[in-house]
Amino acid sequence: MDIRCTEKELFVFNKIAHAATDLGIEAWIIGGFVRDKIIGRTTKDADIVCVGDGIELAHRVADRFNPRPHVAFFKTYGTAQIKLKDFYKKDEEANDAESSLPDAVETTQVEEPPVENMPAVKEEGAFEIEFVGARKESYRYHSRNPEVMPGTIKDDQDRRDFTINAMAISLNKDDYGKLIDPFDGMQDLENKLIRTPLDPLTTFSDDPLRMMRAIRFAAQLGFTIHPPVFQAIKDNAERIRIITQERITDELNKIMLSPKPSVGLDLLYQSGLLHIVLPQMVDLAGAEYVDGMGHKDNFYHTLQVIDNISRHTNDLWLRWAALLHDIGKPPTKKFEPGHGWTFHGHEVVGGRMVPRIFQKLKLPQHEKMRFVRKLVELHLRPISLTKEDITDSAIRRLLFDAGDDIDALMLLCSADITSKNKQKVKRFLENFELVKERLREVEEKDRIRNWQPPITGEMVMEIFGLSPCKQVGDIKNAIREAILDGKIDNNYDAAYDFMMETAAGMGLKPVV
Repeated sequence: MDIRCTEKELFVFNKIAHAATDLGIEAWIIGGFVRDKIIGRTTKDADIVCVGDGIELAHRVADRFNPRPHVAFFKTYGTAQIKLKDFYKKDEEANDAESSLPDAVETTQVEEPPVENMPAVKEEGAFEIEFVGARKESYRYHSRNPEVMPGTIKDDQDRRDFTINAMAISLNKDDYGKLIDPFDGMQDLENKLIRTPLDPLTTFSDDPLRMMRAIRFAAQLGFTIHPPVFQAIKDNAERIRIITQERITDELNKIMLSPKPSVGLDLLYQSGLLHIVLPQMVDLAGAEYVDGMGHKDNFYHTLQVIDNISRHTNDLWLRWAALLHDIGKPPTKKFEPGHGWTFHGHEVVGGRMVPRIFQKLKLPQHEKMRFVRKLVELHLRPISLTKEDITDSAIRRLLFDAGDDIDALMLLCSADITSKNKQKVKRFLENFELVKERLREVEEKDRIRNWQPPITGEMVMEIFGLSPCKQVGDIKNAIREAILDGKIDNNYDAAYDFMMETAAGMGLKPVV
């Protein structure tokens, strides 16, 4: 496997090697950067571990750039970070003396491709480097906060979560560019396998968030979790409760943004973790039969819907809407003799559940949550229009209720058409295209999306000499409904005449 670095990355690693040599310490590139370069995945950051003071190394590296980047450091954790953007051309001439490695740090020839021999690929944008001193850790059972002590590179690799993240590339004099791979991470990359460096029970008991990370990597990379590792996740699932909700949700969002989210979500379900982090989803699982009549497994239907959505968009919140679109089915499920299973009103119940789920997961409570709730509440509307004669009134109401989110809603509804019967899916999708065409026609004619009635509440109060009251709201609603139903044209004169007629029926007269 080739390791490909950009010109900028090689330039930065040169400077880190020089700075470490000046300090008389050893340093390595470690973890995700190494893994992603080997498999050809895009990288935007790199972790550097050194046997010494990581914060001091970060400052020494920053000194070698002009202009000098800001160093963000955290003494408590012994970590530091610098962000490099638009530095290469500016700094190239000023640092020409370091454009190649000195004799003291020449690359040695080893089996794995050394850094110096990595093909360079030009790339624009920022590059984030994090520095930390090598360390070893010990854990108390009821806490994921370890006791940290200085350690060797071996200690640091021992404490890593997975073999594919424990690989390191030397930036040192004697073996610059050598791949340090004590746990056969390269072989696991070839086999597309998630394994832990140490016994998985120890790995997950020490830091239970690693269980979520294992599933996230499986979903992101299309890898398989080694069976003993997955069994350890099952055995340790309850330990996830000691992890903060923010950390759990961050991993959950990364699973949601993976190329095929169903992989990670199903692993969460099979492992027992989903029962703890999102139990409402587990309630969707399974198919129940009465008198030979059953309903589909709404959990796996939901996984298919989110995969369908993911083929068209990377929008996290649209994916969340797909995940939660049927969340109201379990509490509304009912068997009606002679008819079968029903889920009447599940879209309304599901919409009400969204704020509570977002609050529990510490997801945004404002426009993002409202967007997801709106799509959950409206997700049946476009599909219902394929089953009846489509009136302009129904189309206008859908456009009015969905507003700017109509395109996202239509994408969700298309994704929601799932069946093993390909002809049935084909027929539904063809009907759905007719709905889309009618939406375009009515919107072009009436401009109803994000529309506000031409008569405002303030105008009603002024014309009839009213203070804020129920009558004002009733008149406004009557005007809006009349326009949406097509009883009157969507203009001021028609709305004014209708207002006067409606007010007269309520015993109101305009003030002189």
